[in-house]
Amino acid sequence: MRKPRDLLSAGSAPSASPRPVTPRVSARSMYTLHRLLEPAQGYRRFASWLEARPRLRAAFTSAEKGVKHQLFGCRMCGQCALPVTGYACPMTCPKQLRNGPCGGVGADGSCEVYPAMRCVWVIAVERAGGEGRTGDLLLLQRPIDHGRWDQSSWLNYWQGRDEHLWTANDGLVVPAQLHVADGQAGT
Repeated sequence: MRKPRDLLSAGSAPSASPRPVTPRVSARSMYTLHRLLEPAQGYRRFASWLEARPRLRAAFTSAEKGVKHQLFGCRMCGQCALPVTGYACPMTCPKQLRNGPCGGVGADGSCEVYPAMRCVWVIAVERAGGEGRTGDLLLLQRPIDHGRWDQSSWLNYWQGRDEHLWTANDGLVVPAQLHVADGQAGT
C-alpha cells in the first residue's frame, strides 16, 4: 500500500516528510516585522503589480521560500499560520497538524515521530507564551487549500486571500489560562 504522501500529484504539496523546526529568529522580532507589513493600500498595490508580472512574482515567491525555509522550515503551503503559532511553523509537524499537538508528544516535549526533536507545538506554546500571545493558539485553523502550495503567502496576505484562515475559537470551553511554566505547556 502506498503512503498518503505518495498519492500527491506533481505540483501539489511537497512529498518529503516534514521534521519539526525550531525557528532561527525570535518571536518578538517576527511579531514586530509582521505589524510593519500588515495589509495596507500600498502593499495591496505592490502585490497586484507583482502578480501581473509572472517572472517577478516567481522571483519574489522564490526569495520568500528561501528566507522562510531557512528561518522557519517553511514548506510554502501558501496559507501561513506563523503569526498565530508563535512563529513556529505547524507544517513542519510530521503529521502537519495545524491545530495543536497530537496525543503522542513525549513528557519531555519530544515529537512522537522524531523523538530526538522537540514537538513544533511545544515550541509554539513556549514562543507565544514568551510574548504574551497564548490566546493566538486557541484560534481554530481551517484546513488548507492544497491548490495554494508554492504560492507566496505574503501576496495572499496582502491581497486578503487568507483573511478566513482561522476562527475566533472552536466554540468549546476555553481554558481560563494557557501558560508556560518551566518550559512546559499547561492549563
